[in-house]
Amino acid sequence: MKLVETEPGAARPGQPGAPAPGEASGTSASQAQASGPKEARRQRRRERREERRRQLPALLPHLLTTGNLAAGFFAILQASRGDVDRAAVAILFAMACDLFDGRVARRVGAESRFGAEYDSIADAVSFGVAPAVLAFHFGQLEELGWTGWVVAFSYMVCAALRLARFNVSSGRYKNRFQGLPSPAAAGMVVTTAWFFSTLHDAGIETGVPALAIGVGLVGLGLLMVSDIPYFSGKGTTIRGSNRAVVLAVIGFVCVLAKPSVTLFLIGLAYTAAGPWEIWWRRRHGIELEEVGAQAEAGEGA
Repeated sequence: MKLVETEPGAARPGQPGAPAPGEASGTSASQAQASGPKEARRQRRRERREERRRQLPALLPHLLTTGNLAAGFFAILQASRGDVDRAAVAILFAMACDLFDGRVARRVGAESRFGAEYDSIADAVSFGVAPAVLAFHFGQLEELGWTGWVVAFSYMVCAALRLARFNVSSGRYKNRFQGLPSPAAAGMVVTTAWFFSTLHDAGIETGVPALAIGVGLVGLGLLMVSDIPYFSGKGTTIRGSNRAVVLAVIGFVCVLAKPSVTLFLIGLAYTAAGPWEIWWRRRHGIELEEVGAQAEAGEGA
């Protein structure tokens, strides 16, 4: 007869409390099966949390673009009510959002075709429709009758064409925009309205006729769709340049002291810089570096 050795104190098979044959292995298998779905659910929850954390930075550029669009819509409402100051501040806020949305998208790696198209639509509202409405009401273009409506509409169309061209072609020359950028044109409209509003509040009546406002608005539209190169500032850094830092600080102080006057002068200088640079370069025979020529030189090297 063969005896079965057991540990001291352990129940032998057949005694009360002893597990039936195969019961121990079945219990461990059932525990493994029960813990399997729980662990899978935990893993899925962890993956969803990680996915949400990855998607949050990608939403920031779209939120900035939405802020751009909201500010443009708010500016249209305020301009229609005759509140020039609020409309001007709203368009300036839209410019700030437009300045950072592309940079944020590149920083977080969230660049997409959808984001580019959404940004163009927002820019068409904030830098096309809103400045045209502001100029129409503030410049009293309704005095020109049908012509005033056509003038404001022509500016809006030029802004839309400028944005559409930028989507398919970034420019011909290195570090230059092709034509006056739509945010800069909108800034010129805004700062002009703000400047004359400040003069009016100070008791200085300028008496600018509506025809002059209309001519200036059409001129801005033509500059947007022109081929005149404008400085873009891409690739420019102020690191290590004391002169640039000093000029930036002086400009910031001037903006804080007299924002309406300083911003108007800055916008006027930038708008006139494009045609002046063409005249100066043609007079001295200095050509701008073309993007295509640079690429060909790189391929040859």
